[in-house]
Amino acid sequence: MNEAEQLRLLHPGWREVLELVLVVYAIYRVLRVFHGTRTLQVLSGLAILIVAYAAAWALKLQLITFLLGYVFEYGAIALLVVFAPELRAALAHFGQARFARVFREMEQREVAEEIVEAVERLSRSGIGAIIAIERDVPLDPWMESGSPLEAKVSADLLLTIFTPYSPLHDGAVIVRGDLIVAAGCILPLSQRSLPDRALGTRHRAGLGLSEESDALVVVVSEERSTVSVAERGRLWRDLTTSELRELLSGHAPARPALTSTEASA
Repeated sequence: MNEAEQLRLLHPGWREVLELVLVVYAIYRVLRVFHGTRTLQVLSGLAILIVAYAAAWALKLQLITFLLGYVFEYGAIALLVVFAPELRAALAHFGQARFARVFREMEQREVAEEIVEAVERLSRSGIGAIIAIERDVPLDPWMESGSPLEAKVSADLLLTIFTPYSPLHDGAVIVRGDLIVAAGCILPLSQRSLPDRALGTRHRAGLGLSEESDALVVVVSEERSTVSVAERGRLWRDLTTSELRELLSGHAPARPALTSTEASA
């Protein structure tokens, strides 16, 4: 390293600062996309193999170094095949980054209106439902518990899925973008104690998913025909149509929500 390069490291310019910010942001986005998936477990295992390879090389253990070299040489191809679904999901999420979402506002409003209409009709009919709307954190681990779909979000389709005695009615629907990607999904139940006995399994499932991801979960009570929304461990209950529309648009209602801490009190 010459003196000029050393000087750049000691006194970085705006280009070096910009590069560092871009690299840190890219790493953050990758970790955010893969959070909660099996990919992080594989990356942890890969890190252990790298450490083992370095140790074997330092100790001159030729057989172990030779074998791990073959693992690294052909393992990359195997990972591409095994994790093709995760890679597709990652690319889709990068396409939905905030600077790109500006161009999809109209589509999101249409999806929100379809969900609002479906929830209104379900509530009037006394039909229970739970709709999880995916955001930055992928919901793939919970999608695997249901039946995969790839259908455009519509009020009629949501009403059909949650109609009693239909094969997929007893579970959650997961929405990604403008598509219903899974139905009949089993969500994690919140372990918090709920103060109101009227809050049943659907509310507990909605809160549970909102505690483990950034998803927005809409819950329609079968017993009371009321509408609730769970987000980041908070629960808004007895929502009006306008309040539901505000939440789906990213604006919290003026009245406070029930938090997970309050629920456990």
